[in-house]
Amino acid sequence: MASFIPSGWPIEQLSAELGPNGLPYALPIHPNLVHLTIGLFVIAIAFDIAGALYPVEKRVFRFLALPVTRGGFHDVGWYNLLACAIVTFFTVAAGFFEMLLAVPLPGVTSTIGLQSMETMLWHGVGGVLILLVIVAMTVWRGYQRFVWRRDMGRQVQWLYLLVGLGLFLVIGLHGTLGAELAAEFGVHITADQLLAAGADLNEALP
Repeated sequence: MASFIPSGWPIEQLSAELGPNGLPYALPIHPNLVHLTIGLFVIAIAFDIAGALYPVEKRVFRFLALPVTRGGFHDVGWYNLLACAIVTFFTVAAGFFEMLLAVPLPGVTSTIGLQSMETMLWHGVGGVLILLVIVAMTVWRGYQRFVWRRDMGRQVQWLYLLVGLGLFLVIGLHGTLGAELAAEFGVHITADQLLAAGADLNEALP
């Protein structure tokens, strides 16, 4: 029985199936998918930037005897962004599932002055908005690749790259909300939840 769940909560009906982290599995899925989303997006924009700046870089590549092409950079950018758009659907879905099972530590206020429910709401809404922007950028990138700039060496517009760099900043700020849910509110953190329930960690954890 997951004794950290307050009596009377609807999810108490599932308590027998949940571990001390408040989930039916050992490790949260959402944080791992978040880092996969971030990694794919960063690689996508970074390689498209490298492709856009290829005329400046190609002398360096020749000097280093690296057999790289502008099209190769843009291929990496496109396929990583496409993978990012697909993965992010699962990232957001896992986030909402785990948020529904979240039992934050009571009486805690984050460093930016938000309560746990406010933090979860902002994090959830922000995650959906970021997903929509990534999907929109994927469509935008696809049109550039296959329609607008199909016969051009530089496959992406400078505005597209600027939007991508701007989204880096937004994702970083948004990620701090998720970090606060774990670090300050103890959401799905086994040790925090066990301590809040008054358990002895030496006995409760292997």
